Amino acid sequence: MSHSERIGIVMHGVTGRMGMNQHLIRSILAIRDEGGVTLSDGRKVQVDPIIVGRNAGKLAALAEAHGIERWTTDLDAALGDPGDSVFFDAASTQLRAGLLRQAVEAGKHVYCEKPVAETLDEAVSAWQSAEAAGVKHGVVQDKLFLPGLLKLKSLVDSGFFGRILSVRGEFGYWVFEGEDEPPQRPSWNYRKAEGGGITLDMLPHWRYVLDNLFGEVESLSCLGATHIPERADEQGARYQADADDAAYATFQLAGGIVVQINSSWTTRVRRDDLVTFHVDGTRGSAVAGLFDCWIQPRQVTPRPVWNPDERQTMNFFADWQRMPDNRVYENGFKHQWEMFLRHVLEDAPFAHDLKEGAKGVQLAELGLQSWRERRWVDIPAIGG
Repeated sequence: MSHSERIGIVMHGVTGRMGMNQHLIRSILAIRDEGGVTLSDGRKVQVDPIIVGRNAGKLAALAEAHGIERWTTDLDAALGDPGDSVFFDAASTQLRAGLLRQAVEAGKHVYCEKPVAETLDEAVSAWQSAEAAGVKHGVVQDKLFLPGLLKLKSLVDSGFFGRILSVRGEFGYWVFEGEDEPPQRPSWNYRKAEGGGITLDMLPHWRYVLDNLFGEVESLSCLGATHIPERADEQGARYQADADDAAYATFQLAGGIVVQINSSWTTRVRRDDLVTFHVDGTRGSAVAGLFDCWIQPRQVTPRPVWNPDERQTMNFFADWQRMPDNRVYENGFKHQWEMFLRHVLEDAPFAHDLKEGAKGVQLAELGLQSWRERRWVDIPAIGG
């Protein structure tokens, strides 16, 4: 491969579940197997990853299993290679801001998982250092590319809702405590010292979903809870779960839209999907999950009458219409990777930069502040 028809990508933290499945296998290797990323003039540029981590055995096995030619435990050497122009990180949030700065100093374009840092100050610093260095930068905002949310976005853009009044989001499921059933999430999620907590995990997602679909988030009120204070870890050892396992948040958006989102690892699901967004507008309503979106226009809205003395005869679920899959929806992670690579290779537009990532960290920080101070908090613009 000549230098002109390849792009070298340093991939850090892809031995973990998310980094390996979504970013390495389903994104970069899928792009590789399709012959590369297609540019606007029809040319294809092949992706050439080098996987980097601490565990040589894991890296070697991963490379062997997927036909990856390059791997190393020496991050400094990987960042020092001028043949690789992009650095990607999906490892620990606690180390991310430092790694991004190191990669920027090495002249790399940077792309990373969210949250981009543990604190807003670190996130802003990472963004500003990338801007000052003149490198391209991006953050994963995968929920925007889910079929259900793309359908919802098409409804917003077409004016289906009329004036949007409110949004209700429900996210979560029951995460087992680790006694009779093994937990299906890692134990660090429930330890404050290790960056755990559902507020830190999910509010960055809700920031970009709300900003991009409905309007800028202007203020919030958030109540967190640690409903289950003791859990058992992967080895069955009991530990104190001191991070929040549920967050109940209300947001006000530009234009007066009211949003309520419950995020919980301590709820049992009786809804269409693990996350649902119910949007009400003057002309119609919609409920979107990960893949499907159900609509109810004003013209077919039923006319219920409140009567507590008789059993309800109306089937409210029957009055909704499922939107068809009129197009093929690509894996959202892969789609965003292709957008970022085109941004690097030919300066194609890319909205999801490190400043947008910093906004997510800001919302999580302000959510924790709101809970601590038991009050509404306004969201200031991020300067710079």
